[in-house]
Amino acid sequence: MLVFRGGAVSRSDLSPSELQAHLEKWYRWSEELAGQDRRNVGTALDGPGATVRSRELVTDGPYAESKDLVTGSMIFEAASLEDAVEVARGCPTYEFGGSVEVRPVQDYRI
Repeated sequence: MLVFRGGAVSRSDLSPSELQAHLEKWYRWSEELAGQDRRNVGTALDGPGATVRSRELVTDGPYAESKDLVTGSMIFEAASLEDAVEVARGCPTYEFGGSVEVRPVQDYRI
């Protein structure tokens, strides 16, 4: 699983044409992964959301710094953690200061 943080969607200083050009890079990257039969699924997140800290405490938004905001996720097939890291290296998010967290997902198909 890839967890995307920050990047273009967390910035307010980009023009619509810059955002559109960047989104097209994401679409191409996702299509490349699909072409490798990695069965990728995921989505971008919309804001602002809420944080539930307990049954009684719910606050607006995550209030993280924009570079740390979770902006989306993707689950795909990878042969190993190293393979997943290599996929993450191709992510367009680095163009605008984003980062990608790579996490294994437990496979319950035993």
